[in-house]
Amino acid sequence: MKILLVGSGGVGAAFTAIAARRDFFELVVVADYDEARARAAVDALDDDRFVAARVDASSADDVAALCREHDVTHVMNAVDPRFVMSIFDGAFAAGADYLDMAMSLSVRHPEEPYAKVGKKLGDDQFAVADQWESAGRLALVGMGVEPGLSDVFARYAADHLFSEIRDLGTRDGANLAVHDEHGNEVFAPSFSIWTTIEECLNPPVVWERARADEPDGGWFVTPPFSEPEVFDFPEGIGPVECVNVEHEEVLLMPRWVDAERVTFKYGLGEDFINVLKALHDVGLDSTTAVRVPSADGPVEVSPRDVVAACHVPVPRRRQRVGHAGVRAPVRRVADRREPGGRARAARGRHLERRGGARPRGLRRRAVPGAAHRLRLPVGPAGLLILRRP
Repeated sequence: MKILLVGSGGVGAAFTAIAARRDFFELVVVADYDEARARAAVDALDDDRFVAARVDASSADDVAALCREHDVTHVMNAVDPRFVMSIFDGAFAAGADYLDMAMSLSVRHPEEPYAKVGKKLGDDQFAVADQWESAGRLALVGMGVEPGLSDVFARYAADHLFSEIRDLGTRDGANLAVHDEHGNEVFAPSFSIWTTIEECLNPPVVWERARADEPDGGWFVTPPFSEPEVFDFPEGIGPVECVNVEHEEVLLMPRWVDAERVTFKYGLGEDFINVLKALHDVGLDSTTAVRVPSADGPVEVSPRDVVAACHVPVPRRRQRVGHAGVRAPVRRVADRREPGGRARAARGRHLERRGGARPRGLRRRAVPGAAHRLRLPVGPAGLLILRRP
């Protein structure tokens, strides 16, 4: 196996650190637009299976050429979702399999963005599923922690624990605080500020079975920060107010897990929401280029790109205090021993995330009928903790 890793930032560096402890691959090409950063990630490993390269992630041709140069068999996308389709298409053109942690971007409905569904997350990728299947190629999309691990938890619950799931919700919350060298708390999203603005200000998507026969197949949109609820997170985090946010779980879980309603809610906090609202109110969340003066004459620049450029990433030496957690609560669930509880068969093939049927002979475990919900939190060290409150 020869892997092309596109992106050597925080996610890419975490990938290389873990991969260096594994022996299932022959080569990892660590590629970045900034080749020096890719080289620094490689030099930190002292492992000759890793090599550095430069790549323009916005060019499918550039990605494909790098794949061919190194006989790459698998492409790992570790950059922000603006570049999903160019990397995805480049991998396909080179005959490589593909994995990402965020799907192709959505596009709001042009006339009624908070009342009608536009292009959904992942639509561009699912539109070419037949091409990947015909070519014998596999693409695992949205396969990080969330989306990814959260979807696996949901499928596991459906396959092995419950006969009926009525309300399937992913909840993400934390009590992290980031301080500068003087001890002052600073505004510091834990991942790309560009992507934070994208997913938090886009119309959130919700899925309901009762709407499945409508033109959008059960999916509908709401205004940002809708349906607030207080959720009590484990590991000392405690109660956090969570609101609807656009996220891939809502687009993926209904395809392969039976449920009556699917949601994703993020514990943003009042201060964070106010910052996002202020950016929106003055148009700084826009990705449409505007003409501005510069020393070299007028230039066109996206307001959101300016925000991202001005937002200085928090140095590693700054202190992060607190905990973060993801829970996939399955609410009001019936006993698997009751009739009519099997999850429906997976639809689609090569662009699916393969929860898969259980191995032959594996016995399903029944859950006592008195259980109202099962919580599947990500605990310390990545351990799966099962709780029945």
